[in-house]
Amino acid sequence: MCGIAGFFNYSLDFTEKKALYEKVLEDMKNSIVHRGPDNEGVRLFKHCGIAHTRLAIIDILGGIQPMCRKLDGFSYYIVYNGEIYNTERLRKKLKSAGWSFVSGSDTEVILLSFLQYGPEFVNKLDGIFAFAIYDERHETIYLYRDSFGIKPLFYTVKDGTLIFASEPKGLFKYPEVEAVLDSDGINEVFGMGPARIPGSGVFKDIYEVKPGCYLSCSKYGIKNNCYWHLKSKPHEDSYEKTVEKTGYLVEDAIKRQMVSDVPICTFLSGGVDSSLVSAICAKELKKNGEQLVTYSFDFTGNDKYFKANIFQPSQDRPYVDEMVKFLGSKHYYLECDYETQANLLYASIDAHDLPCMADVDSSLVHFCREVSKNHKVVLTGECADEVFGGYPWFHKEKFLKSQTFPWTPNLSPRKELMRDEVLYALNMDEFVNQAYKEAVSEVALLPSENETESSRRQIGYLNIRFFMQTLLNRMDRTSMNSGLEARVPFADRKLVEYVFNVPWNMKACDGVVKNILRQSARGKLPDEILFRKKSPYPKSYNPYYEKLLAKRLEDEIKEDNCPLLDIIDKKKLELFIKSVKDYGAPWYGQLMAGPQMLAYLIQINYWMKKFKIKIRL
Repeated sequence: MCGIAGFFNYSLDFTEKKALYEKVLEDMKNSIVHRGPDNEGVRLFKHCGIAHTRLAIIDILGGIQPMCRKLDGFSYYIVYNGEIYNTERLRKKLKSAGWSFVSGSDTEVILLSFLQYGPEFVNKLDGIFAFAIYDERHETIYLYRDSFGIKPLFYTVKDGTLIFASEPKGLFKYPEVEAVLDSDGINEVFGMGPARIPGSGVFKDIYEVKPGCYLSCSKYGIKNNCYWHLKSKPHEDSYEKTVEKTGYLVEDAIKRQMVSDVPICTFLSGGVDSSLVSAICAKELKKNGEQLVTYSFDFTGNDKYFKANIFQPSQDRPYVDEMVKFLGSKHYYLECDYETQANLLYASIDAHDLPCMADVDSSLVHFCREVSKNHKVVLTGECADEVFGGYPWFHKEKFLKSQTFPWTPNLSPRKELMRDEVLYALNMDEFVNQAYKEAVSEVALLPSENETESSRRQIGYLNIRFFMQTLLNRMDRTSMNSGLEARVPFADRKLVEYVFNVPWNMKACDGVVKNILRQSARGKLPDEILFRKKSPYPKSYNPYYEKLLAKRLEDEIKEDNCPLLDIIDKKKLELFIKSVKDYGAPWYGQLMAGPQMLAYLIQINYWMKKFKIKIRL
């Protein structure tokens, strides 16, 4: 994986101030160098500048960027972040069309595909990606992002200049791009967060290229083009055929994503999702006499403090032990203590440039740092619950009828700490309701579906476009912050397109959660693993963790000019700090309850200080 950045303005000649804009490009590149510490490069043109920092995975010597190819005497350049899994198939077709190659990299395949097929070529790509192509002939730049937004790409427009970067921090290296938070941004952070509306960069006038879209920017302006979206279709396969086809699509996705010139590893929780990914990887590697390396995560002291609840019914360790024995993998048990988890709340903001999943995020920063010491590529079981319906809100009637984002059924915990005048100015309920209505309006309902089935289709779509995106953001930023490339086979486009339209009576046949996935994996995993009840990513149950967070937040709000208090009421917060003991009902997802609200507020305060955020309501 890599980091990309740059800018474009047809009306400006950047070479007139060459030293200035070369310095800007260097600064933008250096701000995201953690995404690719192996190589780097910048190029400045009359109307455009592009920068790249590279994590070398495929064709380590031949894939240096920015990469250039010529056609009819004109140059075309690319900076690219991602991995294309059908590279060899595309290469073969391009060779038959008369193209020759000077490298074995997928970067060159992308660029030549653009030259052969035109801007809509992106539909031919199977992979995870964010890239920019500069067409010197037509003075046009294109910004592309993969179907599910697995790879990030932010942009803004300043005085007619399009500025882009893999992470927001790169944008702020461009002159006079400021960190401003308006009412929409505050509503995103406190009403939607840590989720975001697709395309939103939270900061005022900062956006993301939407998943499944690309931007084209030329003298005619900026145009957004949607090249892919989820479609609702009647499902015509029998139950038996659906099980068979699901098994094929899952295994095919995992095998395709194993492509790498460096060793791969997997995350292993002992749940069905990561175990299935690990089992298929282990089997493939054994064909070449290789042993799979696996990693599991837990928190120091959880063997003492863990208490089962409806959201987290069991610990992972016994199931991990069983899978390690089953796989014959070389396994590493990684642990994080509560102090490290708290300390890394700030590092996770540094990685995201935005408030994120609090300690659920900071702990993964720690684990990815440890894994990156030995590996550059990891496959994960992320996204299976969004695709196959593994969360409680797919199954309970109260969520199906909630008419809002089911992982945030109640805004009260988010609003109760805010200053009255700020809350009044925000109109948060209307903001969230409008975001929900716009999202569900994108889903085409089938005439054959009853009200309950239609609600599940809508929730399935919301999970893929919102909740899954939050987890993909988390996985990308925490892994790439340490130069680790995380791949997510369950977010494979062909797999998601198929399973999205599988009816619920098949997905959860006989009341078994994720039944289709489990049945398709029969014989590949021990039954105890295959039918284990879902238990999400682990968190610390150490009571001293909450006390540590409370003390840190108390100290921070005592500081002069504490930025958090521009939004949060100090007296309300002081009462909350003294009373918070909630490990029950979460305010976001399944893991973020009272202690995570403390951690989230600590992150927001640090975020506002770091970027010197200006509030403009």
